[in-house]
Amino acid sequence: MKQEKLPLVSRYGTLSWTRKAAATILVATLLLETAAWAGLGSDKAMYVGGTVSALKEGTEGHVSEKNEDLFVFHFQDGDFKIPYDHVNDLEYGQKAGRRLGVAIAVTWMAMFSKKRKHYLTIGYTDENGKQEAAVFELGKDIVRVTLASLEARTGRKVDYEDEEARKSGRGN
Repeated sequence: MKQEKLPLVSRYGTLSWTRKAAATILVATLLLETAAWAGLGSDKAMYVGGTVSALKEGTEGHVSEKNEDLFVFHFQDGDFKIPYDHVNDLEYGQKAGRRLGVAIAVTWMAMFSKKRKHYLTIGYTDENGKQEAAVFELGKDIVRVTLASLEARTGRKVDYEDEEARKSGRGN
C-alpha cells in the first residue's frame, strides 16, 4: 500500500494557528532579546549623578575630546563643559552584574553573561571655586580614549577603583 503525501495545508489555511502562534512568539522573542541587550550605546555616555543641577540623571549624550581646553558632554538640549584646568580628581570604576532580568524575560542563556558598566567621576571646581562632581557611565568603546585624553589634558592621573578597572581602562 502506497502512502499518499499530504500537502502542508490544514483545513484552517496554509499554516495552522498553533504554527502561526509559534512563529510569532519566536519573532517576538528575537526582537525582545535584541532590545533587552541594548542599554547604553557603546559610543555614548550618560550622566548618572553628581552635583550638576543643569543635567538630569539619565541624560544620554556623547563626550568629546576634541576641544583642547574643555571636557564637553553633548546632549540633546545642549552642552555641559568642564575646563580641564578646573579638574582636580578623576576616578574610574566598573560594575559587573548578571543579566538576571534579561534571563527571566527572554532567555536563560543570559545568566552566563556579565554586563560591565563603566563609570567615570570627574571632580572639579566651578567658576566660584566651589567643589563639584559629575559621574558618567561610559560606553565600552569610548572608555580608553576618554580616560587617556583626560589624563593628558588635565595633567592628573586617573584613580582606578581596582585592578580589574585598571586593566580595562588602560587596555592591559
